[in-house]
Amino acid sequence: MRIARFSIDGNVAFGAVEGDKQDELVLDIIKGIPFADYELSGTKVPVSKVRLLPPVLPNKVVAFGRNYREHARELGNEVPDAPFAFFKPSTSVIGPGDEIQYPPFSEELHHEAELAVVIGRMCREVPRDRVKDVIFGYTCANDVTARDVQKREKQWARAKGFDTSCPLGPWVETELDLARANDLTIQLTVGGEQRQLGRTSEMIHPIEDLIVNISEAMTLLPGDVILTGTPAGVGPLTVGDEVAVTIEGIGTLTNKVVKRG
Repeated sequence: MRIARFSIDGNVAFGAVEGDKQDELVLDIIKGIPFADYELSGTKVPVSKVRLLPPVLPNKVVAFGRNYREHARELGNEVPDAPFAFFKPSTSVIGPGDEIQYPPFSEELHHEAELAVVIGRMCREVPRDRVKDVIFGYTCANDVTARDVQKREKQWARAKGFDTSCPLGPWVETELDLARANDLTIQLTVGGEQRQLGRTSEMIHPIEDLIVNISEAMTLLPGDVILTGTPAGVGPLTVGDEVAVTIEGIGTLTNKVVKRG
């Protein structure tokens, strides 16, 4: 099931996405919230009549860096022996169609296409064989990065945590099993030109390892998001660019880059 979060007439709701053709998609509005008991209302609205929002509002976004060997190498970085985590604040999250605002303190903004894992229930110290039980679903993400700031400041809070630096969407796909999620095509285009192309099977540390690693240290909450790293091909974004992340079996997340202010 594809579950989207949307607004219509000033109201925010969740809905199950039905249909295959983009211009014919409809939402069956959900009674309740998808992290608890819910049911489909049978009341349907065309996706074209609503504004899609970030599919979740995470308490935290835990991101893992250098989890694709070729990406680490393209930036001249060593491949870490263990998962390498950092955070993006909830205020960095935007949804499909929202604008990525080019931060005024950077002159080198980069795209990073990523598979995002959405946590479905509160959990801590998750055993590897139970990881599948705590996953709600998967969505597309773009870990937008001020690369010059990242290099200059030697830590990533501003470079990866600025407002609008974490596009998510367009919805959460809940029917992918864990084995399939670990082997999906992931690609990114800018202005229709392909920049990144890889498979999640190229991750150094698969999804199970990432969730085991971070849940050893902290409690994960329903709606929290885990970013799993980006394949090679990261590169610059400029004002006016339209950037799209497409992941097999999930969908396409599209955003436009604008000048802040």
